[in-house]
Amino acid sequence: MPNVRSLTTLTAVLLALLVTAAPAAASCPAPSTADLAAIKGAGNQPALPEGQQVIADGVVTGDFLGRDRLNGFYLQQATAEGPVGLFVYMPGATERDAERIAPGEHIQLHGRTGEHRGQIQLQRIERVEHCASDRLPAPKEVEWPLDEAKLERLEGMLLAFPQALTVTGNYELARYGSLRLANERLFRPTNAPGGEQERAVLMLDDGSYRTFPSPIPYLNDDGTRRVGSRVEGLTGVLTHAFDAWRLHPTATPRFEEANPRPEGLPAPGERLRVATFNVENYFTTLGERGAADAAELERQRAKLAAAVAGLDADILALVEVENDPGALADLVEQLSERTGIRYRAVGGSASRGSDAIKLALIYRPDRVEAVSELYADGDPVHHRPPLAAFFRSADGGPAFGVVTAHFKAKTGCPSRGDIDRGQGCWNERRVAQARAMNAFLERLAAAEGHTRLLLTGDLNAYGAEDPIRTLSDTGLVDLMARELPPERRYTYVFRGESGYLDHALASPELTVAVAEVQPWPINADEPPFLGYDGPESAAPYFRPDPFRSSDHDPIAVDLSPEAM
Repeated sequence: MPNVRSLTTLTAVLLALLVTAAPAAASCPAPSTADLAAIKGAGNQPALPEGQQVIADGVVTGDFLGRDRLNGFYLQQATAEGPVGLFVYMPGATERDAERIAPGEHIQLHGRTGEHRGQIQLQRIERVEHCASDRLPAPKEVEWPLDEAKLERLEGMLLAFPQALTVTGNYELARYGSLRLANERLFRPTNAPGGEQERAVLMLDDGSYRTFPSPIPYLNDDGTRRVGSRVEGLTGVLTHAFDAWRLHPTATPRFEEANPRPEGLPAPGERLRVATFNVENYFTTLGERGAADAAELERQRAKLAAAVAGLDADILALVEVENDPGALADLVEQLSERTGIRYRAVGGSASRGSDAIKLALIYRPDRVEAVSELYADGDPVHHRPPLAAFFRSADGGPAFGVVTAHFKAKTGCPSRGDIDRGQGCWNERRVAQARAMNAFLERLAAAEGHTRLLLTGDLNAYGAEDPIRTLSDTGLVDLMARELPPERRYTYVFRGESGYLDHALASPELTVAVAEVQPWPINADEPPFLGYDGPESAAPYFRPDPFRSSDHDPIAVDLSPEAM
């Protein structure tokens, strides 16, 4: 005979089944042949075979009908295994069907089981029957992050997130209408020592998988959605697609502008301002790495001019200028005409190398005097020869050197050798470039008779990586790390993780003159579609302002000449 515990368990299961089946039996036109738990294989039971004909019912929790959306909707049902959610693929829904498929409607479907991209669904729907109205279940409240087992149980269900989440990435906003969310802004693990973070990411999707949605979703009144924004009141259906957990909202998300666009930097006054700026492939040869046509070039010029005007730098180290004398001359002319600030390029016969892009140093002759021509480091380990020049205030005082470099990028990984071992591929090459840079700095100090040197540029290495340690080990001071808290140490966002690839490192002798270090967050936090080469869907949002003038943020270092 069965024991008391077995009888109790059996009774509970039977009661649950009766309670679950009662609404369908009472209000649906016909008995359902399978519940959603059986279709999905919830609990320990296997999913029903693909292609099996079923009659199933449930409450609509999310309506995403139409080719421009998901071509379907979500059902949810209380079962003996607990609540279960399921996607129903229905590209052939008629207007009459659509009237019945609304959130809160209890409906019954005649269709077949199926699977798409690893997700079980109902498909080939032959009939939609109305059962009852106003049955929308309360969304299940959950706290992010969730472990994989919980996520799998919740897939397809209506959820609510009571806590605010942070936009940590916006790269796919224009292309797929999605944002990366996390508990906080995520940083590259090698950006700073320590600083462990929970790295789980939830994709806030837009109820569709179409490319280049128009209008672009989730934008504020300025036509942007910056990394660092906060989003509250998230309610929607959870799903897994394209290798990520995604939430398709059923209520409009509420955004908080927790990271608003910054104003221009205050004028340096009697200080001297040195800034580094990666200008993201300024090419006057159209159709190469930069602008594809004259319209894009005009947009690029307008944005760069707005950024340079806001920087108000006396000396500007430029990265990613086309390796052609005409491109640099054109950029200097454009900046001078559009900003009213007259810049001049440091001259000389120093080699610019053979790479498609080069470095440059430009300055304001009304504010500073160039007391040397360009120096270049010809060590073959460099892809783009680092450049240096020496300056002093137009009012006199001691000279100091500005060195700019652009180390090997982390892209284009080899299949063997200098592969990614946690710091991106080509890290060994960047370490070798850092060693060569140390030697170059020694030669500059010997040639000029002092060590007042500032190294700045795009070193393609985060703050706690080997190349930066190689430079710091010789005494150079990482000004970003010394002057700024960890949450402000970023100039770049890659795959939803922030960090600083752009650097300002000073010799001890010059460090005493450093009055302020200011990364200007005008680019990395902005969605890429606002750049000069954005897609057609972004055309209504383009403005000739400094925001997304590049993919890197500039860094300004203010020096006090009297402290040198």
